[in-house]
Amino acid sequence: MTHPIDDLAHLAVAKHFPDRTPYRSISIDRLRHVAATAGLESRDLEIAALENGIIPERYARNMRSFSPADQAALLRARVGVVGLGGLGGAVIEVLARIGVGRLVLADGDHFEESNLNRQLLSTVDRIGVSKTEAARQRIAQVNPSVAVAAHQQLVTPENAHTLFKECDVLVDCLDNLPSRFVMEDAGRRIGCPLVSAAVAGSSGHVTTIFPGDRGLRLIYGEPLNLPEKGAETALGTLPHAVMFLATLECAEVVKIILKKGRLLRDQLLVADLNEMLIEVMTLS
Repeated sequence: MTHPIDDLAHLAVAKHFPDRTPYRSISIDRLRHVAATAGLESRDLEIAALENGIIPERYARNMRSFSPADQAALLRARVGVVGLGGLGGAVIEVLARIGVGRLVLADGDHFEESNLNRQLLSTVDRIGVSKTEAARQRIAQVNPSVAVAAHQQLVTPENAHTLFKECDVLVDCLDNLPSRFVMEDAGRRIGCPLVSAAVAGSSGHVTTIFPGDRGLRLIYGEPLNLPEKGAETALGTLPHAVMFLATLECAEVVKIILKKGRLLRDQLLVADLNEMLIEVMTLS
């Protein structure tokens, strides 16, 4: 029996990036065939391919911005996403496509008609369907190599640490102020950063909080007696703002995993898409 890497090398084909740089490529079908024959997870075989100079074709357009080692690091990462509505649905779409290999998801809600204006996972035929199930299905369609742990439950101070204890990064996609503080506390206990965003109308903000940072208190004040919802109760939530802020959250996640780039740590990026104003404020 041949080694799986030898099989990949045999099945890989020569291709060129748009700038004409050559590379060795392996297709989804061929990689999955080798994985099934060898009894391996596709994600593990994608990592092995990258380590041996073979680019899974589905990640070919990530290359040039990412190195094969970068892509392998993304595939090894585990990211927790809390809230699978507007922000969360867009976040998991991007993370699955870019190749984050393990996603831990939590949401206790089901889709309703008012979600259709902004929530990527919501469709007319999914009204009443759980958001976690829709997320699982979507990720399987987009990138079946991604391992998904989906929890159909609300995050609480009692379960947050258990649900996300093995994560490298947490992403706050919630619309509930007290629950944001629950996730910030979970990140401190686990020892991993939290990327947090909020949207109201056509505006929003995003920040990254590491354990030990003052974080959300510098934005919202102390968590005691906070209202459950923020400004979105008065302004609604528009889809273009949701997608924009979700994209910024994903950019922070990738930078954390790859340890590259400037993070919004101790900073708050505030965007007003009506006025096309973007400002980065120092939190202190």
